[in-house]
Amino acid sequence: MDKLIARFSDQLREAIEIGNKAKISKPQRAIDRVLIAGLGGSGIGGDYAEEFVRDQCPVPIISSKGYDIPAWVNESTLAIVSSYSGNTEETLAAFEKIEKTGARIICITSGGNLKELAEEKSLDHILIPGDWPSPRACLGYSMVQQLFVLHYCGLTGDDFIEQIGLAADLLDREEDDIKTRARQIAGMLEGKTPVLYIADRMEAVAVRLRQQINENSKMLCWHHVIPEMNHNELVGWRDQRNDLAVVMFRNRDDHPRVQMRMQINKEIITEYTDSWIEVFSKGGSQVQRAMYLTHLGDWISWYLADMRNMDAIEVKVIDYLKGELARD
Repeated sequence: MDKLIARFSDQLREAIEIGNKAKISKPQRAIDRVLIAGLGGSGIGGDYAEEFVRDQCPVPIISSKGYDIPAWVNESTLAIVSSYSGNTEETLAAFEKIEKTGARIICITSGGNLKELAEEKSLDHILIPGDWPSPRACLGYSMVQQLFVLHYCGLTGDDFIEQIGLAADLLDREEDDIKTRARQIAGMLEGKTPVLYIADRMEAVAVRLRQQINENSKMLCWHHVIPEMNHNELVGWRDQRNDLAVVMFRNRDDHPRVQMRMQINKEIITEYTDSWIEVFSKGGSQVQRAMYLTHLGDWISWYLADMRNMDAIEVKVIDYLKGELARD
């Protein structure tokens, strides 16, 4: 897994090349909403894409992470169906239901049943490399292709291409410092349950790290966003909990009121835990800052796995679950 994480900047650049060569036809009718269907390592790319284009996309973008789809999906919906393996059970079930609505479907996959369906039904699709041993290590491929799909369908500009490239350059420059900082943070999290907080406009970063800690480090973890957590979870900080370690991800351009809330949160929460870790992003845009924090988080999860003598690739319990489901 450490070798896969180290290749993230190169993956981002390769994803741009793939996206630039993709053949996506123009929509035949106006699109009034977007549904992104995908789970796990494939689904998180949609969360990033939605946050990156929120200020410019004129229609709502909703992620669907299950077997079912919303009732509003119809002929005017763009449905991006993403599955790295092409065999994700829930995503294939959603695909079947989406197809019945007449929605415009574009698939992103490395192969499997989804590729076969796309070819059989003459659907636009983008193929990504299928030689990576872990779908969650392929965030760059799925995220960037989803951004390209939105652009090719006339819903966003192409400025994300430059920002992704600049993000890759940033990660290369900061790689040594990122790994050093990640190792330090992992040491502070070892033996504790991580609690992740971040501004609401960057929730995907916290979701990604939670998932990586779950799968790579084999640990439980939770996250919440500010300001929403100030209306509920903050009240839960009432007992001394030194078994919890808070990681507060911050951006220097977070909303001024959010920054004030974060400072007040720190004053309150540090009364109940002795583990408070504050991390500021680097980069000149939201895309760059999100990729910086994401890469840092990926390394944190790997160092935690290493400290706990865990195989970061292994997900036997998920394999067992899939096997039991297949028996039905």
